[in-house]
Amino acid sequence: MQQRYLGSTGLKVSRLGLGTMTWGRDTDEHEARDQLVKFVEAGGTLLDTAAGYANGDSERVIGSLLGDVVPREEIVLATKAGIGRLRGERETNASRGYLLSSLDASLKRLGVDHVDLWQVHTWVEDAPLEETLSALDHAVSTGRTSYVGISNYSGWQSAQAATWQRAVPGRAVLASNQVEYSLLARGCEAEVVPAAQALGLGVLPWSPLGRGVLTGKYRTGTPADSRAASPHFSSFVGRHLNERSERIVEALVRAGEGLGWTPLEVALAWVRDRPGVTAPIVGARTAEQLKAVLLVEECELPPEIVAALDDVSSPVSAPGEAG
Repeated sequence: MQQRYLGSTGLKVSRLGLGTMTWGRDTDEHEARDQLVKFVEAGGTLLDTAAGYANGDSERVIGSLLGDVVPREEIVLATKAGIGRLRGERETNASRGYLLSSLDASLKRLGVDHVDLWQVHTWVEDAPLEETLSALDHAVSTGRTSYVGISNYSGWQSAQAATWQRAVPGRAVLASNQVEYSLLARGCEAEVVPAAQALGLGVLPWSPLGRGVLTGKYRTGTPADSRAASPHFSSFVGRHLNERSERIVEALVRAGEGLGWTPLEVALAWVRDRPGVTAPIVGARTAEQLKAVLLVEECELPPEIVAALDDVSSPVSAPGEAG
């Protein structure tokens, strides 16, 4: 798998990342092991998780596999902090104390002394930005992480944070912004992507397959084993089940038929090679699904297909949920 630099940093990552949002909940340790092995065998390096995924169980599963299944040094390990659950309710917190304690808990669950990339999971309105960013500085200076980034920040939020970090020598420069980006969610192209390109942040798209809709699996209904049928993800996927998505999926099917590709390969190749993108983060339910995803490494879309997909998907600005 080809490697790309993350933004303007010297950190190289595979141009596809493996997402683990369901690990420890819908994906058990045995299935996670199979996915990780296939990913690394294909040359993948970027493994993405978060403290809030499955209430920390995603990180625990990863911790049980690192060193045993794959060598730690072959993985670019990325996690996030700032979203969790308090007494069963979703909580966002970007205070310095919360972020650093969350990072320490992540390191313990992962069984490592540092991560390669640590990201603030979401913008929090009532947290002073300079306090949030000081946690990133402290994490780097104390060796808890090598690089830092942000996630789900808008264009102006990204620019403000990145400029603050570049204003004084010694601060930890932001490496990335992880945002929803796919043929169904192109709102980030208006301001987020230009801000990232101007300030040296690599864009890491989450849900690059439109929360699974762009695979074409929902063309004739909702499969019983799909995320849309899951109590955890029914509303998450449902946001992208509409007439517009139907038009885009049909365009993917037609393009795939002409190229001899699946709709998944067409959709993923499109977002992978967009300006400013470093690596889409792809989650799979099974190792067989992941195997199909990894085939996109051999795919490169002809310019005329890119133009047709650009046209049919015409950008719609709509902020997504944190992923």
